[in-house]
This record gives sequence, structure tokens and C-alpha cells, in this order.
Amino acid sequence: MISVIKPSTLCGITCLLAAATTPLSHAADRPNLVIIFTDDQGYADLSCFGGKHVMTPHIDQMAKEGARLTSFYVAAPLCTPSRAALMTGCYPSRIDMSVPSSIEVQMKHTEGRNFPVCLAGDGRGLNPKELTIAEVAQSAGYKTGMFGKWHLGDQPEFLPTRQGFEEYFGIPYSHDIHPKHKNQKVFKFPPLPLLEGEKVIEIEPDADYLTRRITKRAVDFIKRHKDENFFLYVAHPLPHGPLAASPEIKKEYAQKLKAKGAAKGKGRGKSGLFPATIYEIDWSVGEILKALKEQGIDDNTIVIFSTDNGPAAGSAKPLRGKKGSTFEGGQRVPTVIRWPKGIPAGSVNDKMLTTMDVLPTFAKLSGAKLPDDLVIDGKDMMATLAKGAESPHQYFFYAHWGVLEGVRWKEWKLRIADGVVALYNLNQDIGEKHNVANEHPEIVQQLQEAMKGFEKDMKANVRPAGVVENPKPLSMSAE
Repeated sequence: MISVIKPSTLCGITCLLAAATTPLSHAADRPNLVIIFTDDQGYADLSCFGGKHVMTPHIDQMAKEGARLTSFYVAAPLCTPSRAALMTGCYPSRIDMSVPSSIEVQMKHTEGRNFPVCLAGDGRGLNPKELTIAEVAQSAGYKTGMFGKWHLGDQPEFLPTRQGFEEYFGIPYSHDIHPKHKNQKVFKFPPLPLLEGEKVIEIEPDADYLTRRITKRAVDFIKRHKDENFFLYVAHPLPHGPLAASPEIKKEYAQKLKAKGAAKGKGRGKSGLFPATIYEIDWSVGEILKALKEQGIDDNTIVIFSTDNGPAAGSAKPLRGKKGSTFEGGQRVPTVIRWPKGIPAGSVNDKMLTTMDVLPTFAKLSGAKLPDDLVIDGKDMMATLAKGAESPHQYFFYAHWGVLEGVRWKEWKLRIADGVVALYNLNQDIGEKHNVANEHPEIVQQLQEAMKGFEKDMKANVRPAGVVENPKPLSMSAE
């Protein structure tokens, strides 16, 4: 096994690689990993998840060749805490990323109102001492690259290049965090930077071409590292608003709609910018899968498609709630995983799994041994994916703005919010319409006790976020 330095003593990539205790196996013996992560995409915003308002042929094909995960959760219903959980395998509360904006930035941008995502010139971010998937990958000899939206801190100390990624191209936070934000009078955001590594190479990049530019870089990364093991993280800024799509894809989507309508002899379905945005994301997935096949490495590459939280503009049907909510629609996300060598094709898995499970699962598959004293919340999900075993989790906890609001156990979900104690049977009531708390007081009590235990654990084992003094927004002149 390959040892990984624990967070408390992380000393950079040199130390991580020096910790190897056995020779690395050949690239073909271990899978590559590609994570494609979108922004604000709803449970129904894929055709293969029932969406009639979108066309996603490449992701649908990916589902046919892999598995649809229908009870897959993110650890928070908003960008920053959700992405922090994916990177570290931890609930955001454990790594102090539930409400990440620093007091100074809150005062500057929001007149003192608490704000749960990293902003421009933020003094808080993901602590560089935390162990990320990228650092696990590097410790196992993998090449690492990230292209897209980071949103875990924009100061140099927090950027992807300080968190295990050898290559980075993208934006440090959401593409609406710039002077054209609808609430700019309150926020006073600086211009949006586009980074290459840690260098700002462009200001206010055209959002219409972000998906294409990110995809081009991802495909190039695959081609350059086809003979090596690699971890590739593709984090699309869309369909987070403002919506955008390239002129090329808008034209193609309109033609597809017209042909579809003519073939059926009736209405052409949904037009507009949102479905075109989703169609371009699907195009990107197709380009990445095509590149893997052309290089002859698709059979031994795990590809995960998911999103950071529920929809703002899209649809979460049949779920209740959306982005920012601890109802299912805020945290249960459409997820497809493909790995011909390890996951049965055409399968549907409804076991409770989370983005936090990706890190420990990948660590085991790559041969990296996590530190014995590292406390994380994710579990190895390979037996569930490959053999249909039960969920590795007894409970899953729902929280927003750092406040615990719910817990799931098997088919039962307890939600305590807005002064209401509600119990739902998700197998019978996926839309959370019928509160059956009065009918099952023993389950309510059990889940309340589980929530108390979780809160106690979080308080006892919290690790601090990263903090820098005198943070400054990134600019072309900054080093």
C-alpha cells in the first residue's frame, strides 16, 4: 500500500510522494478517475432521470453502459460546502466549511449578513492541511488536473495548485461573482478572473465559451496522460446562472428540437437557454468519453457525472425543494457512474451514497492507504456499486448554513426545520408530502438521538478552515 501523510503533518507533494512504501503498480492495474461536476443541476435535469425538458444523449448512453445512482447525495445544498465535502470526504461542519466567508468579507460584501460560499478576496478557504482527493491521487503516483470552477477559496494558499492539482485552468468561484451581478450595489464584486495555475490570464471570460474551453483542456489532459494513471476533475460553472451556451450549440440544439418535433408531428419540446446549456454540458461529456475511447483507456477509467446541489433554474421532480434546501431536491442529485471493469452496465442503484464516498473508494482502488488517525465521513462504496451490497452508511445527515436539519436512515427521513418535526418514508413518499411523525414516534426518537450524536461528534472533531490575513481579490497584476 502507498501511505498518505495525515493532514496535521502535511508538508506538500514532495512529502506525499516520499511516503510511498511499495512500488507503484502499472497504470493498467489501477483505474483512472474522472469526475464531471456541474453547478445547480436538478434531479430531473437529465433525460435518463426523467427530464422531458432537456436532451442528454451522451449521459444517457453513459448510464446504459454504467449505473444510475438514484439516492446519491451531496453534503450541503450550496456550492462551497458541497465541493469541500467532495474534495475531502468530510461533512462541511467537520472541516469548518459550512459558513466559509470570513467576517471581513461578509462585512464588505453583504453588510454583515452571513454568506455561505467563498467570495472574491475571501480570507477563508479550504485548509491546505486537509487531505484532498488530488493529494491522495498524487501520493499514488497519479497525474492530477482540474479544469473549471473551484470555489474553495481564491487566495493563493487555497487554490487547486496548493491542494494537489498539478494543472489548473478555470475560475476561482461562480461566474456571477463579478460586477454584473444583479446585487452588485451590495456585493461590490471585482472583475471575474480566469486562471492558468495561479496566474490570472484573463479578466471577465466569455461565459458562452466556458464549457467549450474547459472541455478542450480536459480532452488535452487525457491525451497527454493516456499512458499514465490520472485523476481529472472537470467542474463546469454551468448551469448556475447566468445561463450561457456557445452560439454553435444553440444552433445545433435548435436544429435537434426542430427535427424532433417534425419526427413526432407535434410540439418540439422545451426551447430556451436552460436546455441548450444542459445540451452543451452533455456535449462535453460526450467529448470526454470519446477521448477516453480513442486513447483506448475507457474500460479502465471510472467516470462520475454529478452536480454540487439542487437546481436554481432547473427541475428536481419528483423531489421536493431546490438549491439551498434540505428537502431531497436540494441534496439528492442526478448521478451516473461508468466503469466497464467494475460496475455492471445498465444498472440502477438506489442505495444511499454520497460525494464523500468518492475519496475513500478511490484511495482503495488506487492503492493509497489513508492515515489511521484521519477522521472522514465517506465510506468505500465499491461493494455497493459492483455487487449491490447495502449502503455503507447507517445515517446520512442534512445541513444548511451550518445548521443540522435532518437525517436519513434506510427509507426514513427526519427533518426538523422551521419549527416542524417531520418524518417521511422516502420509499413511499419521495416527494416528502406526508408527515408521518405521529405514526412512528419510536423512529422519530431514534433519529433525533442520531442527530444529537452527530452534532456532538462534529463539535468534538472539527478541524479549522484555512485563514489568511489581508486577503486581496485576484487581478491581472497580482503575482
